[in-house]
Amino acid sequence: MSGAAFLELATTIALALLSLALLLAFVRLLRGPTLPDRVLALDMLTTIAVGYVGVLAIKTGFTLYIDIAIAVALTGFLATLAFARYLLSRKAGEQPATGEGLGK
Repeated sequence: MSGAAFLELATTIALALLSLALLLAFVRLLRGPTLPDRVLALDMLTTIAVGYVGVLAIKTGFTLYIDIAIAVALTGFLATLAFARYLLSRKAGEQPATGEGLGK
C-alpha cells in the first residue's frame, strides 16, 4: 500500500468516526438532561467540528481550512466561557434553602 493510498484510507476512516461522534454529541445535546450537560455537548460539537475541518484540510491539501478550524475553535471557546459565566451567575442568583446562609 502506497503512502497516498494509506492517507486516503486514514482520512476516510477519520471522517467516518468524526461523523459518528458528531451524531452522538448531537444526541447528548438534545437529551440533556441538565443545562451543564448541554453546554458540554456544545463544546464537544465545536471540538469535533475543528477535527473534521482539520481532516478535510489534510484530505484536500487546501490549507485555508486550517484558518477556518482556528476560527471555529476560538468561537467555541468563547461560547463555552459565556455559557459557564451564565451558569455561575444563575447559580449565584438562587436563594439559599431554609437555615443556610445565616452564618451558622
